Amino acid sequence: MQTETEALSLDEIDRKIIAELQNDGRMTNVELARRAGISPPPCLRRVRRLEEAGYIQGYHAQTDAQKLGWQISFFVIVGLESQKQSVLEAFEQLVATWPEVRECHMIRGGGDFLLKLMARDAAHENQLTARLTNASSVAKVQTLQTIRTSRAVPGVPMDRLNG
Repeated sequence: MQTETEALSLDEIDRKIIAELQNDGRMTNVELARRAGISPPPCLRRVRRLEEAGYIQGYHAQTDAQKLGWQISFFVIVGLESQKQSVLEAFEQLVATWPEVRECHMIRGGGDFLLKLMARDAAHENQLTARLTNASSVAKVQTLQTIRTSRAVPGVPMDRLNG
């Protein structure tokens, strides 16, 4: 996790590069350099530096879940029987092995974890919910099915970072 001081070391060109790559991670270095207002060699060096420093952690394809057979996305609030570190870590390790779990967030207020899962159909959703309910140390499971997603933007709002 970057501290506020470390984030301040990014200049306007670095922020522009990150913003452009968040919008289109497939663009060529030549196009990225043009958009950032610098020549390609220093642009490539900056991208590599941003990757090495952990500001850019990877590049991913945005896919259509329904076309790929994943008809349902849902969220689950999970409450555990204990908040001992070993219990929390064991739960995180368990759900990390489930490919259907796309996100796992430890939360404060109303539960211990918020998960985002994908299911092929309602029966699969029920199976996943039952697996969670029956998992060791799980005391409460509340599912929230997604009806529609009107906004899902990857990355962070670069126009607000550092000013």
